[in-house]
Amino acid sequence: MIKESIITEQGIILNIDVLHKDPTKKMPVFYNPVMKSNRNISVLLLNSVSNKNMNCAFPLAGSGIRPLRFLKELKKSKIDTIFVNDKKADFVTMFNNNLTLNKITKTNSIKICTDDANNFLLNQHTDDFCGYFDYIDIDPFGTPNPFISAAVSQIKRHGILAITATDTAALTGTYPRVTKRKYWATSSKNYMMHETGLRVLIRKVQLQGIQFDKALAPLLSYHKDHYFRVYFKHENGKEKCDKIIKQHHYLLYCSTCLNHTISRFNREICSCGTQFSFMGPLWTGKLFDSKLITSMAKNNPFPEEQKFLDILKEESTKDVVGFYDLHIIEKKYKFPVGKMEPALKTLDAVRTHFSLTGIKTDINIKEIIKLLQ
Repeated sequence: MIKESIITEQGIILNIDVLHKDPTKKMPVFYNPVMKSNRNISVLLLNSVSNKNMNCAFPLAGSGIRPLRFLKELKKSKIDTIFVNDKKADFVTMFNNNLTLNKITKTNSIKICTDDANNFLLNQHTDDFCGYFDYIDIDPFGTPNPFISAAVSQIKRHGILAITATDTAALTGTYPRVTKRKYWATSSKNYMMHETGLRVLIRKVQLQGIQFDKALAPLLSYHKDHYFRVYFKHENGKEKCDKIIKQHHYLLYCSTCLNHTISRFNREICSCGTQFSFMGPLWTGKLFDSKLITSMAKNNPFPEEQKFLDILKEESTKDVVGFYDLHIIEKKYKFPVGKMEPALKTLDAVRTHFSLTGIKTDINIKEIIKLLQ
């Protein structure tokens, strides 16, 4: 059910349709309160990086809440021009009304369009604008696939490309054939599915960049609520693209002993004698820029995000692919593993945001069992 309301988010007032059930593509422009955290972190991230005088593009602006918040909350030096687009018929009127409602002066630095998202990204060349953006935010209903190629082609060097994916079922193994078709990878529905889904998504976007000699490395990537979110920094160069490709591997997993490892190959035998199942190919590089997430956690103005940011900060100190789940270990090996904090110290491990009972450690499963027992 959708109902027109006056709502507020971080000081922004919206006269907008409020979503009271799961969204669909046929709905008019709406505001989704579940994505407030997503927007909070995007504001914090851009205020934490060095990029200035950015031309920012929102090809799927929806209610327009994110660009409105950027105009209000980003430091004055951050934005040059904001390009806001949504194909819904009433978008221009709605967005202009909300600019007025929030006492934001409509100037030439705010461009409002109602075009197809890809056409919008590809056709912004004017006498005073080159058509390439310093920041592009792709926040669709479902898969970002239809918009990745256009977005990647239009991102500037040193620019930031932000991608949201809400088709988590395809990325986490519920529909393996869909994963192969949409993301060119194999998925598996096990306790690591959210990490592997995120890494599969990262690789898919990176492959789109490589065809333009654009290397896209994650500044910050995570899973939260019902979505995946990745911020890529773009660098030009064939050598940098080659380095990206070298970090595309498989994650192998043994359901018998819970061992996991990364490999260039998808058929190997575990040391326990069981053939590994595999996920990927996927990104096996870093999910976070440690300095950036440390700065974000330190300077965070959103109290509701602090716990999440602290976990990401802790997790960024262990650059490993995959994790172990203490409850899964306890169930498989039939002995109590004890409380989380002592286990973390014993195993030289850190928490992971992918699971409340998950840990990241450099120690292999045999040593883990020996130490915990």
